[in-house]
Amino acid sequence: MNLGIRVSEQAWPEIENAIENNAIAILPIAASCKEHGKHLPMATDYIQAEWLVSKLIKQINVVVWPCVSYGYYPAFIDYPGSCSLKKTNFENIVLDILHNIASSGAKRIFILNTGISTIQPLENVLQSFDTDINIQLVNVYDGKHFRVAEEKVKQQERGSHADEIETSIMLAIAPNKVKMSLADSWTDEKQPGPLNRTRQDQPNFSPSGVYGDAKIATIEKGEILIAAMLKDILHSLKD
Repeated sequence: MNLGIRVSEQAWPEIENAIENNAIAILPIAASCKEHGKHLPMATDYIQAEWLVSKLIKQINVVVWPCVSYGYYPAFIDYPGSCSLKKTNFENIVLDILHNIASSGAKRIFILNTGISTIQPLENVLQSFDTDINIQLVNVYDGKHFRVAEEKVKQQERGSHADEIETSIMLAIAPNKVKMSLADSWTDEKQPGPLNRTRQDQPNFSPSGVYGDAKIATIEKGEILIAAMLKDILHSLKD
């Protein structure tokens, strides 16, 4: 039996009832069209968010709004299919959604963020949110337990995108979506700015879109990482 619900699957009276029974509102932020190398789907972030949400619903009283799957992801637009909103547009969209969630009566709102470039815009949103509602930004790759787990399993020299870490997580939660035969490695030092797939003489050249060593990803690493990530989120929600 689930303790939580998804807004998209309910009629409004069920949502009202859940909120009146102190359910925590959750708004996931996760890209569905952001390149993740040649071996992972564009919706890698979205798949991770949906997996996490499915676990939360079983364990805690939450009301989960549909994922915001377009956002501010400027580092990846050189790769076909990748989309990025202007920062201010993204901030305004999230702010509008949060005000609607608040108007539903939610007393606690958690933004479940799977991105990196979205952190600063979301922090800007929180600063401009003009209500007394308890609202918290949870960056899933920055939790205490996750950081410890990452240091425990990590073997790549450096990386942060479609790398050993992300690929291991995907192997653990959606192995049928991973094409390890196409996994790549690019661990040169990255400079500030976007990745590029065609200009070898320019900084951050990565023909596959990987930054890190996806080749050494394993299911076992992923299971450790995703368990730590979920633990961090549950601790935040229960505090």
